[in-house]
This record gives sequence, C-alpha cells and structure tokens, in this order.
Amino acid sequence: KRSVRVVLTRQQMFTFGHRPETLQHLKLAADTDGTLQSVVHTAVAETSRFEDYVEVVVNWSGQLYTCDNIKLGYQVVDLDQFSPIDMRAPGAAHGVHALEVAMDELSYALKMDPLALRLKNYAERNPMDDLPYSTKELRACYEQGAARFGWADRPQAPRSMREGTELVGWGMATGTWDAMQMFARASAVLHADGQLVVSSAATDIGTGTYTVMAQIAAAAMGLPMEQVRFQLGDSTLPVAPIEGGSSHVTTVGSAVEGVCEKLQKRLLKMAQAVEGSPLARARWSEVEFADGTVRRRNRPSDAVRLTDILAAAGEASVEEKYLLLPHLLKQKKYVRATHSAVFCEVRVDELLGTVRVTRVVSAIAAGRIMSAKTARSQVTGAVVWGISQALHEETHADHRLGRFMNHNMSEYHVAVNADIHDIDVIFVEEDDRVVSRLGAKGVGEIGIVGVAAAVCNAIFHATGQRVRSTPMTPDKVMQA
Repeated sequence: KRSVRVVLTRQQMFTFGHRPETLQHLKLAADTDGTLQSVVHTAVAETSRFEDYVEVVVNWSGQLYTCDNIKLGYQVVDLDQFSPIDMRAPGAAHGVHALEVAMDELSYALKMDPLALRLKNYAERNPMDDLPYSTKELRACYEQGAARFGWADRPQAPRSMREGTELVGWGMATGTWDAMQMFARASAVLHADGQLVVSSAATDIGTGTYTVMAQIAAAAMGLPMEQVRFQLGDSTLPVAPIEGGSSHVTTVGSAVEGVCEKLQKRLLKMAQAVEGSPLARARWSEVEFADGTVRRRNRPSDAVRLTDILAAAGEASVEEKYLLLPHLLKQKKYVRATHSAVFCEVRVDELLGTVRVTRVVSAIAAGRIMSAKTARSQVTGAVVWGISQALHEETHADHRLGRFMNHNMSEYHVAVNADIHDIDVIFVEEDDRVVSRLGAKGVGEIGIVGVAAAVCNAIFHATGQRVRSTPMTPDKVMQA
C-alpha cells in the first residue's frame, strides 16, 4: 500500500495556478490641506470558466485611511485558462499596490510629502464599520522606518538626485494584511527523563514552524530548547489548519502554549501530592515553571524538579491534549490587522531604463515576535519577492496557441542575488491579546505588501514619470 505521489514538471507548474491579473482604477479627492474627501477603487480580475476565484483586492482602500466617502467595486471575468490560486498576500499584494501608488500621485498633486499625506489621513478606527483596531502601531512603523531610512533628507521634487548616469529616487508605501486565527489541536508529553514532545499536524514550508513552536513550548515549560521536540507533518497528529493567511503562529502557537499550560496545571497537582512538597499549599498564580522545575515566584527555593514529580508518581510520562478555538465574539468587536511601512531607494539608468533597488527599510507591526530570527527571515524573503513582483515576474502567453511562452526558470525572470542589496527589517513593539493568547499576529504575508508600490513610487521620484503596470521593466521605464 504505497502512497501515491503526483509530481509536476517545471513547465506543468505554470499551468496550475498563478496570481490573477487585475485591472484597477482609482479616484482620490482631497482638500488642499491633504484631507481625503473621497476614495473610489474598482478592480476587474480574472478567473477560469469553471470556477469563480475571488480575492480581497479593493477592501484595503476602505480601511487604511480616514475618509467619509468610499466606493469600492470588484468583478471577475471568465477566461479560457486555469483558475488563479492564492499567492503570497492574495489580493493585498496588488490591491494595496494600486492604492499606494495613487496616494503617491495625490501627494505630488498637493505638493505634499507622501508620508505627511498618509499621517494626515491616519485611521484610528476602521472607516468602513467604525470598529476599533485590536492594536495598530502603524504610526510607529512610519516614524521608525522613516528615521532609519533618513526620509527627512528626501527632496520633494522628482529628478532631484543623480549619480553619474543613474537617477536616484526615494519612495515609500503602506502595507496591511489581516491578522487571522483558526482552530487547532495540540498534545504535549513530558517524559520521565525531562524530554518534552509537543505535537500538532502543522506544516513547515520553510517558515520555521519547527523552531518557533519548540521555542514557545520551551518558554512555557521553563525547559531548555534541547529538551523540547515538536512533531508535525503527519495527519495522525492532532488536527491543525493549513499554513496560510499568516495564521500558523497565532493558531498552532496558541494551541502549543495552551496545551503546555494544561500540562503545567496537572504537574502542579502531582507536585502537591508528593509527601513533604514545598508547594503543597501553593496556588496556580503563585508558581512558575523555570529551569526544569516548578517553583514559587516569590521564593524560588521552594521548587520541585519536573523529573522528580514523575518519579514520585511512578509515571513514565504525562500527556495532555488541548483544543484551541478562537474567541469569535470578542474578536468580532475589533478590526485585526498587521501593518507595515516600506521605504525604498532605486537607481534608474537614464540611458538604459534599468532599475536597481539599492536599499529597502521595512518596518513591521505584527504583534509579539515569537522568534526574531525566523520572523526577520520571513520579511526579508517577502521583500525580495516584492522586488521581484515590481521589476521581473510576468508570464507571457501565446493567445493563438493557448500556451505559455516562458514556462521555465530561465525565461520567467525572478530576482536573483545580483538584484538584491540592503534590506533592513524593523519590528515595532506590539502586543495583541485579541488576536491570540500569545500576543502575536503573524509575519508571513505583511512583508510583501507595499514593496512593489514603494519601488514604483521611488521610480517616479527618480524619473518624474509614472509606470502604471507591473513588472516595471526597462522598456516600460523608457516609454514612460
């Protein structure tokens, strides 16, 4: 009974889903002081003839900025090709792009700094339904990102900076993405030798799930990382959702912390049952788990080793299971989102139209960061993809033959090492207990949102010409 494995060739992969093409129109109106008076955003997107694939493309224009008059429209068109699929930050990667490019254009029409325009219309509550945000540190993203980038030194006029044949431009954009939580189960087993095994049928697609879940469990149980093992990737393990929507840490991570807390409470009861236990009358609120022990917070000498608890009980292991269910009634009272501010420097060769992204600062507000190294890696990779979206990635189809013309990695261009220069990631302090018990939100997708728009706006600042479609290839730059 061997498992069945389906393998697609590189060429076949191009026929099985893609980010949908969209045609978007925006109209913005503002007073001379920059106060937005109306926002109109409509989008037409593709789908297949056998399936309606829809994305949240225009909704972001009703959330990011305070405005009393907002009109949004979205429709899909049936085409004779395969259905699009979710790609990183589906809907937001191109929907926010259009909004942020339009905001940049408005700033020049108003003779106003692009960042100042965004701060002028900063939304403390969601304009669409007047709900408060669970947390929103976007203003801190603007401030810290601008300071790190040196935005205050930016000249307002386009074509103001040059080095040799290259025109230098600085652009910025806002990013946003939903902060989601689903349901998940987890189990935790503490063995007599002090080894902790935590399990959930989660996945790790390169995001660092193994690492961050082990870190969450180790921190909760007061154990060193080398004594903790996280099991995933097996359907026989406690159920977990797909790794998508930037929700794995908020969901599976919360389940991991929840099952560890349940295990802690059981271990405390077992410790109190030991004859002569220094914790016999200790309350749950009075103890902590640290250094492989359970001990009183105000008297660390009153401690019992976890291994001694199992030995005294004659148990080879102790197991607990936990079901995480989102607090929907509480969450529905708030808008839950991650935010970012992206600052970008480009150099455009005036003779060739080639664009180099030489510097990016991405300031992220995504709740508590559970694993700084893996989170920074996520955002760095997302910025790389955003640069690739802005300058390189495009599938060409021969509509006479119904075939893709560049269905290989030599002709489908992506950003490579030579295209990527300095990327600086900032995590703004934020703690969101509405989204998750951990205070975390998720960083998988927010890192790409706004990157292409920042590149586009920097190209305009460098050249004085607007490129209105992606990828912004040299021929488009020269035509502009």
